[in-house]
Amino acid sequence: MSPTPVFPTSTVLGYPRIGPRRELKRALESYWAGRSSRAELDRVGAELRERTWRRLAELGLEGLPSNTFSLYDHVLDTAVLLGAVPKRYRDAADPYFAMARGTDELAPLRMTKWFDTNYHYLVPEIGPGTVFELNAAKPLGEVRQARALGCETRPVVLGPVTFLLLAGALERLDDVLGPYEELLSALAAEGVAWVQLDEPALVCDRTPEELAAVRRAYERLGAAAARPALFVASYFGDLGEALPVLAGTPVEAIGLDLVRGGVPDADLTGKTVVAGVVSGRDVWRTAPERALAALSAVRASRVTVSTSCSLLHVPYTLAAEPDLDPALKERLAFAEEKVAEVVALARADRPAAAPVPETSLPPAGPVAHEERSPYQVRAAAQAARLGLPPLPVTTIGSFPQTGELRAARAAVAAGTLPQADYERRVEAEIERVIRLQERLGLDVLVHGEPERNDMVQYFAEHLDGFAVTRNGWVQSYGSRCTRPPILHGDVSRPAPITVRWATYAQSLTRKPVKGMLTGPVTITAWSFVRDDLPLRDVVFQVADAIREEVRDLESAGVRIIQVDEPALRELLPLRRAAQGDYLEWAVAAYRRATSGAGEGTQIHTHLCYSDADQILTAIDALDADVTTIESARSGGRILGSVSGFGRGLGPGVYDIHSPRVPSVAEVESLLRRAAEVLPVGRIWVNPDCGLKTRTYEEVEASLANVVTAARRLRAELPA
Repeated sequence: MSPTPVFPTSTVLGYPRIGPRRELKRALESYWAGRSSRAELDRVGAELRERTWRRLAELGLEGLPSNTFSLYDHVLDTAVLLGAVPKRYRDAADPYFAMARGTDELAPLRMTKWFDTNYHYLVPEIGPGTVFELNAAKPLGEVRQARALGCETRPVVLGPVTFLLLAGALERLDDVLGPYEELLSALAAEGVAWVQLDEPALVCDRTPEELAAVRRAYERLGAAAARPALFVASYFGDLGEALPVLAGTPVEAIGLDLVRGGVPDADLTGKTVVAGVVSGRDVWRTAPERALAALSAVRASRVTVSTSCSLLHVPYTLAAEPDLDPALKERLAFAEEKVAEVVALARADRPAAAPVPETSLPPAGPVAHEERSPYQVRAAAQAARLGLPPLPVTTIGSFPQTGELRAARAAVAAGTLPQADYERRVEAEIERVIRLQERLGLDVLVHGEPERNDMVQYFAEHLDGFAVTRNGWVQSYGSRCTRPPILHGDVSRPAPITVRWATYAQSLTRKPVKGMLTGPVTITAWSFVRDDLPLRDVVFQVADAIREEVRDLESAGVRIIQVDEPALRELLPLRRAAQGDYLEWAVAAYRRATSGAGEGTQIHTHLCYSDADQILTAIDALDADVTTIESARSGGRILGSVSGFGRGLGPGVYDIHSPRVPSVAEVESLLRRAAEVLPVGRIWVNPDCGLKTRTYEEVEASLANVVTAARRLRAELPA
């Protein structure tokens, strides 16, 4: 290998890819609906990449990344890069999107959360027979596209160890390293100076065998005769015991997250350290003195300024937010502003070996669980009050959000539709949803949430202490985007939020209608949260606000109240040493939010797409009367862990993140599997998640099959 090239003084580990106005979302959904061609979709992708590189160069960034753009998910892209496409998808019209979304005949790949973020990735499916074969068209194509614009880029690829750990297939390491070596050779032939291999799995607890795999992988890749210089990026925490392992291999640069992790004591002389001192996970401005001190404290041959992780997790720019309070706006930085911070820090004079200022937060007090009556007492009272059949069928909460509803909401915001007219439209949609559920034969109904733009943003708009954005979109998965609220002050509830719509829905039917709330952990996790209080204290403020809403719903006669916590697993610390404390206060916050409900009021919760089987003890400790949980998308994986679950449980039987309609036989099969590990009297029947992203045609057909399957098994299985 030729002498190591100099790493640029400033860079970012990745950038948003959905487009400042969600151009990718619209292009994807147009392609999926058959309104446009794959060539048109690819054209939009090329335009977004070009816009990103030009803008980063305009902002003065020296090291531009490429291959961070994705039409759906970068983990899925890595599987395609390595030829790890399961055989059943290869004959599909579009194998890539068949893996992502499924087809009429094929279920999609399993999906779960990317470490402790709200981004979802597709889990690679790798078995003993998987044959790895390099398909480098995407990273090479992006290098060439950027070069045609006059931009030299650093391709970013998910590293081999993290890729295989995510797939549960680390034993295939030696097999996968061949394609990685071929990729490095191809990039070198293309004239690429540096390649970035992302290894975020190394900030988690790793076994000696896994660390040995890290050493083996990077000694082998580093030994390649013709290759670019290797930059191994870690993020979301400290490398810990993996740092000396990496430092002992031939890699030329190591990325450190100095926002979530501390400055290491290690002497990294001989390496370039890409120092992540600007947070890629929040929207707060960087404190220059702290960042400069961290940069000065790193002991390495060269220190480059970077973001702590990809900027995928933040919105594009504050320039698109004219409505934010100016005083709050002064405290904020979105992706463009963070790039400007990186560039400014790279140009600033650094103090000599200055200590890194410690963040001082007030100590958290003791955690106490708040108690309802014992579950068996509550279950008897609820059975008498609700009179539900065995295997009751329900949904998670939302029904399809029609274009008419979204347009009406936008018209209200623009001042062109009176509020009273909008509310009449919402009432009409609620009645439509109630009548549909009655006709299909569901047992516990929902009002469909037509008044809600998002399960977190809606509550943020009605709680003090939050601000919401106009264009602060962040990708969650595929074409799904959210606008995380900004939690910047003390939280309180000035008035009831959901009572009007819940009571209206209940007035339309004799069947029970669930009151629908988002839990305190999830509201906090899916917001950009103030950093001047311990997270636990912020969550408890939100819990108090939700508790008031629970009490008002109960007082209004709502018999079932669902308080969703899909982010409970997501916030679990990546290191085991911190997990027990987190779960203790997270469970306590949920119980605080729901503890005011009486014995006859049934409390539900919901979790999805987050490997919840890892925290089932904590989920049981939430003390909800019924828990609905994703299961269909993951092929019933959760059922291997729930035999000891002590309350009502609804393992999902309908994957709502795919357009395919599950057959009656599929639903029956999942319910039979559930009945093998749970008493039939505690099994609920429900989709994996809310139905907001689906069409009414898909929903009606799917729910009809779900109800048919439940009724068949009701007559067959003993209660």
